[in-house]
Amino acid sequence: MKTLLIAIFIAFTISGVAMAQEQTTQQKKRSEVTQRQINQQRRIKQGVKSGQLTKGETRRLERQQGRIQARKQKDKAENGGKLTPKNKAQLNRMQNRASRHIYRAKHNAKVQK
Repeated sequence: MKTLLIAIFIAFTISGVAMAQEQTTQQKKRSEVTQRQINQQRRIKQGVKSGQLTKGETRRLERQQGRIQARKQKDKAENGGKLTPKNKAQLNRMQNRASRHIYRAKHNAKVQK
């Protein structure tokens, strides 16, 4: 009887660990695009705080992030709440472009007055 209880306990433990790992992997995949947006917003906020971004640069970068967010929402709406690999690739390219714009704006000679 003890052996049976130990076997059942081990089986439940292993299945619980497997389910937790699967959820973590799904969360990583699901939040990859979102995490990138959060990072970009943090970089913009830091640039404003340090004075590296002017008001015009900040407005332009925020608008660009808004367009990316709108595109993400549109893609999700068209695909039943999920992003396809093609959608993710396109959003990633848009974020790459935005990242370059943030870098260039933060490292040019213009400073906030």
